Amino acid sequence: MSDFYQAGSISTLHRLGEPDISRTEAELKSFARERPMVLVLPCLHTEIHGPGLRRIHEALREVSYLHRVIVSVSGTESGEEFKAVCRFFRDLPEVTCIWGSGPTVGELLEGLKPHGLDAGPDGKGRAVWIGAGYALAAGEGHGLVFHDCDVLTYDRELLARLCFPIIHPNLDYDFCKGYYGRATDRLHGRVTRLFLSPLLRSLMRTLGRLPLLEFLESFRYPLAGEFALKLGLVRQVRIPSDWGLEIGMLAEVFRNASPQRVCQVELCDHYDHRHRALSREDPSKGLHRMVIDIATSLFRNLASVGVQFDAGFLNTACATYLREAQHAVGAYADDALINGLLFDQHDEEVMIETFVAALRGAGLAFVRDPWGAPPIPNWHRVIAAQPHFLADLRHAAALDLAR
Repeated sequence: MSDFYQAGSISTLHRLGEPDISRTEAELKSFARERPMVLVLPCLHTEIHGPGLRRIHEALREVSYLHRVIVSVSGTESGEEFKAVCRFFRDLPEVTCIWGSGPTVGELLEGLKPHGLDAGPDGKGRAVWIGAGYALAAGEGHGLVFHDCDVLTYDRELLARLCFPIIHPNLDYDFCKGYYGRATDRLHGRVTRLFLSPLLRSLMRTLGRLPLLEFLESFRYPLAGEFALKLGLVRQVRIPSDWGLEIGMLAEVFRNASPQRVCQVELCDHYDHRHRALSREDPSKGLHRMVIDIATSLFRNLASVGVQFDAGFLNTACATYLREAQHAVGAYADDALINGLLFDQHDEEVMIETFVAALRGAGLAFVRDPWGAPPIPNWHRVIAAQPHFLADLRHAAALDLAR
């Protein structure tokens, strides 16, 4: 059983007692008549061969309260790969597949560049953005819910709890972020517990309790890929196109929504997904690349609220992060010991060394080029530049689907 402790500037909705999925789904089905929910799945073609997406597919066949499922496909190199994804999902009711790099959708996205807008490279960020845009174009949903497609422990409770704070009229949150435990025979969640959490604490020691840092630090699992939001907020947020997606999304929510209308919800007792390699020697891959993108996104958002970056600040940030992360390793070692879990302290220290080098590299790159790769423009901006873009997106997606 979870605790019921509230901390930070947002509400935490815990998982207390024995779950009653039948009750929860019955309430969702009732509320969905007036407040339809749309599920957006940012999906790689290769994930249809993995156990995570097969488990998700089986669970979704039993869900009756969703108005539509939008599968936003990235990482495809041919029409046959896209068709394979469509075949995989074809037995779900009210499902729409969108080929984000398809010839017609791709041509439509290229048409944004003369207006100074860029939808970014093919990947998860653009898949999330396209799926959200298609839902806006359909104009059918009260809210959108997103989750990854590699969840190995997925079940109907996870989805129901993620939808509940948005769809329930007595809760009526604008944004909801999922969180969960990450342990099997060892502790997981390496980037969150060894990089982002110690970094946020160290920055608060250095910069003071900035509202943005307090907001980010309120989330128990800020890098979770599971979140839901109202359709109106979808129009306002800008979505990063790299691994800074989750932290960038939270910063956008901070700017566009009141903390009183933001919550985090415990989704399940245990969560597991596909694990990535550290890639210590190659900063373009694995967790190494992920940490660089997260740090860059965080630096960019701190700069937007007036934080000034120079070599002295970067040195201080790296030194305080290193000390905070080393302290965290000691606490995690004790936590693992009392619970009889495997724990390799040397491996944890190697990760921290890699992460601090990545942090410094991201900081130096940011000082040289503060703009970097900008987030994908929000849908307000796109519609202002091209008023018919959403209708064109629906038409383009249909043409690619018919090929």
